[in-house]
Amino acid sequence: MSAVREGARQVMAWLHGWTGLLLGHVLLLMCFAGTLSVFKPEIGRWMRPEAVATAAPVDAIAAATDWLSKNAVDSTGWYLTAPDGRMNTVEASYDSGGAFLYRALDPVTGAPVARETMGGEFFYRLHFELQLPYPWGRLLASLAALMMLVALITGIIAHRRIFRDFFTFRPAKGQRSWLDGHNALGVMSLPFHLMITFTGLVTLASLNMPWPITANYGQDPTAMYQAFTPGVVNRPLAEKKAPLAPIAPMLREAGRRFGGAAIGRVYVLNPGDAAAVVTVFRSDAGQIAYAPGEISFDGTTGRVLSDWTEMRPALKTYNTVYGLHMARFAPGLLRWLYFLGGAMLTLTIATGLVLWVVKRRERAPLSIGNRILARLNAGAIAGVLLGGVAYLWANRLLPLDLPARADAEVSIALWSAGIALLAGLALRPTIAWPILLGLLALGCAGAALLGLGISGFSQWGMDLVLLAAAAALALIVVRQIRALRAPAAPRRARARAAA
Repeated sequence: MSAVREGARQVMAWLHGWTGLLLGHVLLLMCFAGTLSVFKPEIGRWMRPEAVATAAPVDAIAAATDWLSKNAVDSTGWYLTAPDGRMNTVEASYDSGGAFLYRALDPVTGAPVARETMGGEFFYRLHFELQLPYPWGRLLASLAALMMLVALITGIIAHRRIFRDFFTFRPAKGQRSWLDGHNALGVMSLPFHLMITFTGLVTLASLNMPWPITANYGQDPTAMYQAFTPGVVNRPLAEKKAPLAPIAPMLREAGRRFGGAAIGRVYVLNPGDAAAVVTVFRSDAGQIAYAPGEISFDGTTGRVLSDWTEMRPALKTYNTVYGLHMARFAPGLLRWLYFLGGAMLTLTIATGLVLWVVKRRERAPLSIGNRILARLNAGAIAGVLLGGVAYLWANRLLPLDLPARADAEVSIALWSAGIALLAGLALRPTIAWPILLGLLALGCAGAALLGLGISGFSQWGMDLVLLAAAAALALIVVRQIRALRAPAAPRRARARAAA
């Protein structure tokens, strides 16, 4: 019986290793971007230091709709997110001139803020779209998340001493140290890892498993969305011009019907048409469940068309699972715990990728595949992080009046990551790691210094995190350089330990 159990563990260990490796670098990117997305509003504020004005949500949305009614007259819809204690601008998505735009609008004037940037939205989108066209990015992210779930479950089964590994770490022991670090990081926040992976898969369920939707609604996705959100009223264009009624009274009425809860999102469909509809959603910050209710108004008269509070058990369950993944409800301390759990998951993936190389280097030191993977690890792991730091640098250094400035920031981030990946492939790992991590340490420190004195006291937390990351990376680089300067025989041993 014990032999069967040991054989099952070996099979699970094999499956754990391969599922973690096949899309490990994609998972690293997803987890890194998702971890930063926990502080998406704060990153947005850091990247828009000129946006210092504040206003009540009702006044901010009213200012935004006034500006849009003059500057996006050809739009079919405005999708707005009201400011709150974490974000002081109105996030606006709308189509204009054949393009779909994302802008942060000033809460007082309603006009776009001076520094055009995607802010934290870039990391949020990168997390599940991977900067690929729809639906390919989401499909790849779904596949990677599924492999992550398999890797987690098989890792639990393969562990014989899962609780002892929580307290075990033996430094400077080569493969043993990497395995201890990988196990400790994985075990310490294992419940979070399982929750965030499973809920992430659920958020993309309609893409992963479209067959139930097709069976019930055929090829008409609008019917499915209407069934999911019956409080959102969709009306065809009347093709008759009509001004939008004052929106502030609608928002106040919605707040009253929400029982005094804050306003979250506001959708204005068919603006400027007699069939305009204004739908107001309750803020997600007051409860775990996502979008628990919405109220729709006639856009030209302000009359209530629909008042819906979600009470269906299946939808409430889905909204709760979705809300757990998004973490918009999380107060300050819990938000930091989400961030810490995400950082540990990112490090678990990174150490797992390195551990794969270390284990096989000792078995087959001349393996070409292992050498390629060792170089790929150096370039990909450091490249993902360098791309994020380059994005922050571009935000501070690009001219404010640069055309398509937000796209230029994203391009710099992607090109920086790509160059780091090529450098990792071109250089020996013992050289690539200290060079790339040294650049990353300098980049983190420089980004923090670029932010100091500009972003204000409320954003110093981000600067302090960047400085702490720079200090930790600098210590790692110093240790790697010392290993390179060691005598030849000890250096080979240290190289195997640090691979």
